Amino acid sequence: MKLETYNGIIAMIQKYSCDDKSQKSDGQCSAKDQFSSARDLLPEIGKHFPGVSLKTLGSIFSQEYQKKMRKSHYHHYQGHVQDYYHQVYLQGVKQGKDHIILSLAGEVDLSPAQLARIILEKHLSGSEHDSESPRRPLVTRLMKEPCLIEDPLLAKEVHECIICDDHYGSFVDCIKHSIGHEYECKLKQTLDDLGLTYIDEDQMRDRGYDKTPDCKLEVPIAVDGHVVNWIESKASFGDEYSHKGYLKDQFWSYWNRFGPGMVIYWFGFIEELDVHQAKGIILRDSFPENIVTML
Repeated sequence: MKLETYNGIIAMIQKYSCDDKSQKSDGQCSAKDQFSSARDLLPEIGKHFPGVSLKTLGSIFSQEYQKKMRKSHYHHYQGHVQDYYHQVYLQGVKQGKDHIILSLAGEVDLSPAQLARIILEKHLSGSEHDSESPRRPLVTRLMKEPCLIEDPLLAKEVHECIICDDHYGSFVDCIKHSIGHEYECKLKQTLDDLGLTYIDEDQMRDRGYDKTPDCKLEVPIAVDGHVVNWIESKASFGDEYSHKGYLKDQFWSYWNRFGPGMVIYWFGFIEELDVHQAKGIILRDSFPENIVTML
């Protein structure tokens, strides 16, 4: 995908999101409306980009949303803001309201799972002026298993937020892990069908390697004139932010240890990012057909 196309998709995502929000009488979206609209707008955006799949659009949307949450993360975790969110929740409980945290998440434009965690942390700390926060492992465990929260109303609210959040939370983590595993299996099946011998990351870790790609070829192949010793599978779209992080934390380590290799972004990538071919890292959006094997 060209950078120009990617920028066009991002601009349209932002436009549709703003248009949907402005259509509300009070200028705010409920959390349910917010996430329903997010899913519904993707097919409409796809009409303007016929060569882009819905899976790719979904990955781009998810990455853009997470960037937005990271930028505003600090603001929502400030002490007085946490106090305000907790007070709104307590007031809603007194009034017998339902979907308190979910509705508040839509009003403040924050991920429901993140807001649920903020309110849970404040609730566990006791007094509004208590500066001692609960231990992070405890909060993480309760977010994964809301049924362990002693307050049944809060447990229900937290569970609802986790279920309704498309981008954060334990359910989303499980889905991402499952999709990643699915595409790793697809890569291995392709290698098996081609009769290429390889070792996977579990086998490499057994041999003492710390940072490992998904597959290390026992015999290198060539792709468009580039030697490939290892292959990394990414069940996501390769945008500038994520690709830069992967290069720093993973790809250059693989290159330094195993030599040149290939990264497959199954949901596509920005073509202008494929600038390290000469150094030994090539990008593809599927397993290439024109490979050359060693006789």
